[in-house]
Amino acid sequence: MRIHEQVRIPVDDIQYTERALGCERKLYRVAIALLRSDADAADAIQEAVFKGWMHRETLRDGERFDAWLTRILVNECRNIQRKWKGRPEPLNEQIVSAQSAPDPALRDAVRRLPERLRLPLLLHHLEGYSLREISSILKIPETTAKSRLYQARAALRQALSPEVGE
Repeated sequence: MRIHEQVRIPVDDIQYTERALGCERKLYRVAIALLRSDADAADAIQEAVFKGWMHRETLRDGERFDAWLTRILVNECRNIQRKWKGRPEPLNEQIVSAQSAPDPALRDAVRRLPERLRLPLLLHHLEGYSLREISSILKIPETTAKSRLYQARAALRQALSPEVGE
């Protein structure tokens, strides 16, 4: 075996189920941030968990299970969004749960962010992903992830500043 080859340790059925159940809340928060509908979020999560299970042997690093499954979920959310073409987006008032953003102004400001800024912000600040993990999940360069986080924070500062309301 070469030094650069990674050894794949298969994830068995029980381990996969336990790990997937452990990410359930995180997956929901990501899905609802992208889809804004409980039904669509549930569909995306179910499909992502199923596809992850079917391809669990492709997971190279068990330590990155959450990011790997989140990437699959983001792809499923994109598939659902493609089906929306020409139809209005469903609305859901629970994009950011009351527990994570008790301030209604903050919740509304986050909801108004464009998806390209909202998703990196939620992945970093709500889910605790690093810039490297966010770039992997969203398939964007690390510098782009960093820039989008900066833009999202700046947009929130502007939206929440007292001068805007006056």
